[in-house]
Amino acid sequence: MTKNKKWFVMEKITYGENSFNFSISKIADTPEQAMKFKVLLEELNDRKDKTFFIASDSETIMNRVITQHNESVSNGTYYKKHNLKNSDDKDEFTI
Repeated sequence: MTKNKKWFVMEKITYGENSFNFSISKIADTPEQAMKFKVLLEELNDRKDKTFFIASDSETIMNRVITQHNESVSNGTYYKKHNLKNSDDKDEFTI
């Protein structure tokens, strides 16, 4: 394992069907510590729209964010959320 590697306990809040908010809830030095934080946060959580997951590095987080962004562009929710009009050829949009 890389020295100084950090583990993030990420919080995901879901707003509606395709809208999410992510934030870092805790930062741990080991995967075991991250799992303990995650379990405790889940036990304290009283919201159905809030979940937690563990990410090992910024690449993991960015891949997840990019994937969800691409899905929202594909299904059109990105354009609705940002009040953009999607053109017919999908390569252009207008405000």
